[in-house]
Amino acid sequence: MSENQKHFETTVIHKGYDAKEMLGSLATPLFQTSTYTFDTAEQGERRFAGEEEGYIYSRLGNPTVKVLEERIAALESGERGLAFASGMAAVSAILIALTKANDHIICSSGLYGCTFGLLMMMKDKYNITHDFSAMETKEEVRKLIKPETACIYVETPINPTMKLIDLQMVAEVAHEYDIPVVVDNTFSSPYIQRPIELGCDVVIHSATKYIGGHGDLVAGLAVGKKDFLDSVAMTTQKDIGGIISPFDAWLLIRGLKTLPIRLDRHSDNAEKIFEKLRRHSKVKNIYYPNDETHPDFSIRKKQMKRGGGIISFEIDGTKEDAQQLLNNLSFLKIAVSLGDAETLIEHPATMTHAVVPEKSREEMGITDQLIRLSVGLEAWEDIWNDLEQALNKLS
Repeated sequence: MSENQKHFETTVIHKGYDAKEMLGSLATPLFQTSTYTFDTAEQGERRFAGEEEGYIYSRLGNPTVKVLEERIAALESGERGLAFASGMAAVSAILIALTKANDHIICSSGLYGCTFGLLMMMKDKYNITHDFSAMETKEEVRKLIKPETACIYVETPINPTMKLIDLQMVAEVAHEYDIPVVVDNTFSSPYIQRPIELGCDVVIHSATKYIGGHGDLVAGLAVGKKDFLDSVAMTTQKDIGGIISPFDAWLLIRGLKTLPIRLDRHSDNAEKIFEKLRRHSKVKNIYYPNDETHPDFSIRKKQMKRGGGIISFEIDGTKEDAQQLLNNLSFLKIAVSLGDAETLIEHPATMTHAVVPEKSREEMGITDQLIRLSVGLEAWEDIWNDLEQALNKLS
């Protein structure tokens, strides 16, 4: 059986590592080293000149990191992967690599708060402008394309409104103009959604979330064409230096092995919690991709394997009521981030998206009543019991 014929669940455990090359070690060894020795001065010269393969310095490459990068590339159906110190290190490296002063970016109608902040900084410093779009039709995307449009940047599902975007449709329009499409795939992971297979060019992950899955690291990943990511590795990544540590790469390799099992459990639990929340009198609106009444449900069926583990909902009340709900919880954790074994709950308007101006938040659909829930791996009955008692305490 060839590598390309292996199922996802096998690739996520084995790709990029051969125990025979590492003294039979079943677990991928941790190469906790900053630099590497050369046999001769001439060998060092050849490696720095790019005439001989081999490791030089861990900012430029590390054997543990290489296993992670090869594995995520295979899982996302890309040619090469790159690992970074954080999700935002990956986002900034890719956007900086794709743009120059006075360029233009088309973005999905909602973005993670720090991505929004990065765009503001790029606009202030380098006049790199951007437009937001719901990207519901090809015409809507086309009308925003300018001669200086350098890329299209998409979150789907969008954080935290859970709106979906048809990636195949966006990619078809973008490629008419030879514009690359970058997708933040953090909410889905490659187990649920693979944008490159839908025609997109670069996939980004905050690997802190579902890829790691245990809330014990901060990291980012990017996957795409080899030529492009080779250039990112030798310019943006190397010179800005937002590299992952070998230990965090080792933790991600370990976390990846259970990704399919975890995502199925996250999705199973989320489906049950969704059904309970939608029937509660204090829940005004609820947003979950697996909802058959969700306006984008057809897109979910087209490009996502499951609904995932994130639910957003609006309560019937005020900002103070939303905060009271969080304060009423017993064991569910008030925390940003997502994809951990623990169920996490947060208030986007004052936490993850606080950096976004109020007017822009409202345009994105982030109200003061909106709550984001990352459903964990606990027994779903216990998750619901805690949510229900907290909701019932609202006036």
